[in-house]
Amino acid sequence: MLSIVIPVFDEAESLAELHSELSAVARTNGYDLDIVLIDDGSTDGSWREIQKLAQIDPRVRGLRFRRNFGKAAALSAGFHAARGELIVTLDADLQDDPLEIPRFLAAMANDLDVVSGYKQVRHDPWHKVLPSRAFNWMVSWLTGVKLHDHNCGMKSYRREVFDEVRLYGELHRFVPVLAHARGFKVGELVIHHRARKFGRSKYGFRRFVKGFLDLMTVKFLTGFGQRPQHLLGTVGLISFACGLAGLTYLGIYWMVAQLRPDLNLAPLHQRPAVVYSMGALLFGGQLLSIGFLAELITARSGCDEQTYSIAERTQGGGDRDRGAQAV
Repeated sequence: MLSIVIPVFDEAESLAELHSELSAVARTNGYDLDIVLIDDGSTDGSWREIQKLAQIDPRVRGLRFRRNFGKAAALSAGFHAARGELIVTLDADLQDDPLEIPRFLAAMANDLDVVSGYKQVRHDPWHKVLPSRAFNWMVSWLTGVKLHDHNCGMKSYRREVFDEVRLYGELHRFVPVLAHARGFKVGELVIHHRARKFGRSKYGFRRFVKGFLDLMTVKFLTGFGQRPQHLLGTVGLISFACGLAGLTYLGIYWMVAQLRPDLNLAPLHQRPAVVYSMGALLFGGQLLSIGFLAELITARSGCDEQTYSIAERTQGGGDRDRGAQAV
């Protein structure tokens, strides 16, 4: 079974056409389709359209949020409800082309666990395209996951990815990064991007600010989530050492000023280095303390969360069970 997970936010005009296109793709390729539509607090009648589709097509199931919780929450609810072993996500605005689904599944057959779409030719205004490309370059550079379009809504996954990757906040755009950190194989596919037919974009400039903050979170989680002291402690030790060296120098300076008044050295309280050295010393001590607290929290939570991911296991008789969950 193939599950299609679609977050919906004020896209009532496009849902019927999207359902028709998905049905045509399933009919042509013989897919056993499972369509999950998540109404993320729409106010334009999207839920009525979802109800109509569910009445005429038993493959369609709808979830309605009490208010707008965000795309990550919608995707998380959809993944939880999905029945298929393979999951494809796409946006409800018709800019993602369902005809690309067979190509995603063909890419997944090449031993990939996550395939991300790449809108090489985008039908979006330049003030969205240029910041998006800069952001995608920065994500690739910081995380090491070389994708052209991390935020593309059209992606495909194996179900076991979401047995280990938890979505919250606005981390949906970083699922390939989080999956790669767990050892899953990530690939990319150039897709056809269509111009918007109905409604308007739901994303503005604030998305990039939030995205940058989320990127810092993801970088910390994937690089130091199980060893926070390695980052905090390293920066803390450097700061503490700089502050200690500065205070040592100032101590020697003070003794020289007391022993050699003829040198007319400036009083110690007039030296800005005093403030800088004390600040570096205190900052370093605080980072070290925070690092120890983070290690204690990680050690406690680590009792319930595994730090590894199993791809295969052997069974009696030499059989192998691929894609096993972490245990």
